[in-house]
Amino acid sequence: MQLTDLREVIRAQQAQVAQRTTELPRDILPDLPDIQTYALIITGIRRCGKSTLLRQFARKLRSKYFYLNFDDLRLADFTARDFPLLDSLILESGVKTLLLDEIQMAPRWEAYARQKLDEGFQVLLTGSNAALLSRELGTKLTGRHITKELFPFSYREFLRFAGRQAGVKSLEQYLQTGGFPEYLKTKRPEMLNQLQQDILYRDIAVRYGLRDVASLKRLFVYLVSNAAHLVSPSKLTSVIGLRSHTTLLEYLSYFEEAYLLQLVPRFAWSVKKQNLAPKKLYVSDTGLLRSGSVSFTPDQGGLLENFVFNELRRRTRDIFYFADKTGECDFIVDPHGKNPLCAQVCLGLTLDNRDREISGLLAALDFFKSKRGVIITKDTRDVILRAGQRIEVVPAWDKQLFAL
Repeated sequence: MQLTDLREVIRAQQAQVAQRTTELPRDILPDLPDIQTYALIITGIRRCGKSTLLRQFARKLRSKYFYLNFDDLRLADFTARDFPLLDSLILESGVKTLLLDEIQMAPRWEAYARQKLDEGFQVLLTGSNAALLSRELGTKLTGRHITKELFPFSYREFLRFAGRQAGVKSLEQYLQTGGFPEYLKTKRPEMLNQLQQDILYRDIAVRYGLRDVASLKRLFVYLVSNAAHLVSPSKLTSVIGLRSHTTLLEYLSYFEEAYLLQLVPRFAWSVKKQNLAPKKLYVSDTGLLRSGSVSFTPDQGGLLENFVFNELRRRTRDIFYFADKTGECDFIVDPHGKNPLCAQVCLGLTLDNRDREISGLLAALDFFKSKRGVIITKDTRDVILRAGQRIEVVPAWDKQLFAL
């Protein structure tokens, strides 16, 4: 690249950033560490607010920062040989805090980040591909980085953004819209459609050199349309029309690495048994679930369950579902800890489902020798006592859910 071209890109990007004035402080902001000798890396799905979070963090530190987003078509020709040009512009700016967006788009970025740390800069990075980041962090930045995950607005953040109170009406609205900040501002459905296209084509198809984009898209639509249901990778090849089971597994891994969706395993002490059992599928945002599904009337129970998964996923990766001959339970959280959480999700307890939901939860409680379980509903509150075990029925919009 030419120095003048790079300077113009940086000037234009910083001018755009300066125009963004309405930014909701994210809940994760107080948890970001102010450590000069480590690179702070925020990972998460595209458009969830990663760069906004780091700008908030820099302002909290009262630091002037140098900003560059590598996910810019004008930087398509940027190579590792252009880093000295970037160095000269950073030196020209006189700042010591670097905010580098979508860093995985830059070649050999990990070596450059390590160099700037060694030169005494505070390095703040964002990235949208978990696999690329983890693989490259294991080279030059081993032991020199702290990684935090960011997701679209949680329900609690959505309430602050929209000026709403917690309750069934605001929960219904959140289930419809999801939590992508830009979509909540514009209310334009094409924004979510474009986001899906960008991830499928730019982050997956182009990056991994996939030719059969049609099958990739068919698989994504099928999975989104079956959110909160069990899927068996071995049976999906015929559904989608793929010939190779290996290709299907690769596609699934690409979706997870881009934070589009997550496959949750059935709990078993044996890793082999976990791998062989069907997985439960969840989409990273209920807005994406609705815009990507081919169903005109989405399963409301599945939508609520997907919401609960996303709320739990913000706190931990250690999530499973439970199933044995006596029943099934939707979520087992932190099963390897001292007090695993066993949680069931349903729209409401009725005569038709009450026994099934309670027996499935009790089966999980017995398996983990736990005395307390939770049934999360749309708008029901109750307490059920069974043989020394306590089941709390909690509305999904209640603040108690955030404390589980």
